[in-house]
Amino acid sequence: MQPQVCIAGGGPAGMMLGYLLGRAGIRTCVLEKHGDFLRDFRGDTVHPSTLQVMHELGLLQEFLRRPHSELHALSLEFAERSYKIADFRHIPAVCRYTAIMPQWDFLNFLAEKGRELPTLQVIMQAEVKALIESGGRVVGVEATTPSGPLQLHAQLVIGCDGRSSTVRKAAGLAVEELGSPIDVLWFRLSKQAGDPQQVLGRITRDSMLVTIDRDSYWQCAFVIVKGGIEQVHADGLEAFRRRVAAAAHFLADRVQELKSFDDIKLLSVSVDRLTTWWRPGLLCIGDAAHAMSPVGGVGINLAIQDAVATANLLAASLKNGTFKDQHLERVQRRRLFPVKLIQRVQVLVQNRVLKPAVTGSQRELKVPWVIRLLDRSAWLRRWPAQLLGLGVRPEHVRSPH
Repeated sequence: MQPQVCIAGGGPAGMMLGYLLGRAGIRTCVLEKHGDFLRDFRGDTVHPSTLQVMHELGLLQEFLRRPHSELHALSLEFAERSYKIADFRHIPAVCRYTAIMPQWDFLNFLAEKGRELPTLQVIMQAEVKALIESGGRVVGVEATTPSGPLQLHAQLVIGCDGRSSTVRKAAGLAVEELGSPIDVLWFRLSKQAGDPQQVLGRITRDSMLVTIDRDSYWQCAFVIVKGGIEQVHADGLEAFRRRVAAAAHFLADRVQELKSFDDIKLLSVSVDRLTTWWRPGLLCIGDAAHAMSPVGGVGINLAIQDAVATANLLAASLKNGTFKDQHLERVQRRRLFPVKLIQRVQVLVQNRVLKPAVTGSQRELKVPWVIRLLDRSAWLRRWPAQLLGLGVRPEHVRSPH
């Protein structure tokens, strides 16, 4: 197949966009560098906005037959007292909850549905290494595969290859760094009868721990100061176990499940965005265009919304042969405001709430006034749920079928 569109990266943005373009009858190829989608500690939240997209594609009921759990409300714990902060049950969506599902199941589902489309090809173990250019325009990619090098020419190349994007580096696109004072350590601990109900975050005077209910275990994210992993290692595993137990007392009887630091994975947090998302023949979306903080778990949401907007804005012109490079700027113009707003909120939370906790710089734990207000008002809790669940300027499927 000679593709019109080549997508680098088979994450949420790449697989969703590949499906939407293939569904529109546009010859599309997705290149994914790994042999499968099975990776630990990827974001596992499928937001109401994404479930809405699946509904609009006619895939929702089949998708929800995959094993998942439902998160209807969110709480934060400050100094062992729980505060309700968001309630998805009143948002305007088909599914008024966030589904918790392993990201590999979500991506496998899209890949399986994509195989039913004659115009979509997904090539695994194909890692994009360089761009092919002609006359100042990107006209394809060079990739490595187990069977040898691959050159693929296309009318449009779309970078969906994550926050360490090879595509955006090769294209020389300028990155604006917004900074982050934190990193995150991911690990899992078993779930036991009698464990407390879902509480998203547990904040003490000198720590923050996120616990995500995955039915049979807790997926945990322990926030540390930026670059603090060496100090964690120097303090030793037993000291880290004690910090986890102090942050969430109910986990104290199972922190010994962390046998070594091999059980703990580092996520180096960065918040950035491209000043320009495109150049002739090339577009970047998702984390390749804007790396998000894990605050709120909305990175997947934004990536999929980018994919829907890209298909809405480009599919018809690609289909009828009227596509022009200038059309790529429309994608950035459509998606830049939501990205800027969410990143601004994330940076604010990082600097005002998380940084004091992980550096131990606060003498006493003060609960932000907005948290206390949300806890007192059930009506107000629908608004952070709408921001987290549907985002800003939510996208709906309008690309041709």
